[in-house]
Amino acid sequence: MKKKIALLLVMSMVFMLCACGGGAQNAEQSGQENAEGTWQPDGPVTMIVSYKAGNGTDLTARILAQYAEKYIGQTIVIENVDGGSGSIGWSKLAEAEADGMTIGFINLPNFNSSIVKGLGTYTTDDFTAICNHVTETSIVVVRADDDRFQTIEDLVAYGQANDGKLIASTNGAQASNHIGAQAFANSAGFTYIDLPQGNTADELLSLRGGESDFCVVKVADISGMQSEVRVLASFSEERLAEYPDVPTLGELGYYDQWLGSSRCIAAPAGVSDEVVAFYENAFKQAMEDPEYLEAAAEFATDYKDAAATAQLMADQQAFTEGLSDGFWYE
Repeated sequence: MKKKIALLLVMSMVFMLCACGGGAQNAEQSGQENAEGTWQPDGPVTMIVSYKAGNGTDLTARILAQYAEKYIGQTIVIENVDGGSGSIGWSKLAEAEADGMTIGFINLPNFNSSIVKGLGTYTTDDFTAICNHVTETSIVVVRADDDRFQTIEDLVAYGQANDGKLIASTNGAQASNHIGAQAFANSAGFTYIDLPQGNTADELLSLRGGESDFCVVKVADISGMQSEVRVLASFSEERLAEYPDVPTLGELGYYDQWLGSSRCIAAPAGVSDEVVAFYENAFKQAMEDPEYLEAAAEFATDYKDAAATAQLMADQQAFTEGLSDGFWYE
């Protein structure tokens, strides 16, 4: 009887040791490097969006995240860090651990303007580009119930006759939509009062609430509110497919360059090439996914790889730094 008990104890100990050994092997394989030796996240991935929930960037980020999770293999947690015209969120992204577990959206040229204005302590060197997600063309909009402005010519005529009286809500001082409003007004020969809101969601809320007369936003920003705003003109070289009856500013003799913004995905500087390659491939697959493309039909998805996105960031930095003092007025 004692021998049987002893044998059972030995067998139990062997079983426990085998189980522990198997667990240790699984633990090694479930780290940040898989069995093939390529990097992958080992837990939820934080994606910083530097604007409030409901903003255009937030909406596009959440749709992308929903479909990217199956290619990343982990949950993507959107963290909205609003304030400072985006600079607070970008500061947090720059200061995050370069371990691949935190990525975020960078909005061009808002991001570049924040550097020019010194809103944060970061520079472009504090980030590593992963890919571009969306490229959006800017448009001029007014309230749908504002009978004064049926066309862009109506807005220009009013602005010229009442110089300095029109109010334009913007997404922040010298941010992308402020750049657009300024470029439009400069080319049309009138001045206006800038009403900076800090983000596009509040900019549009200000317009719809009657605090401003017009504003410049991007096409995706008015998704779901087309009945509340009237699109008067676009900053595109050709008329937009979504608005074939809306003229470009250039065809009417006003600002004749493309203007808009890009929403890029980046990581803190110092992440490994393996991390960049992993996300670059995962987001490319997500942006080519038919279900994603159907869900994001209203967005101008524009995938660019890491190298092209890094160049885009550099080009936009040069653009914003090149805006002369004469471009702006107080």
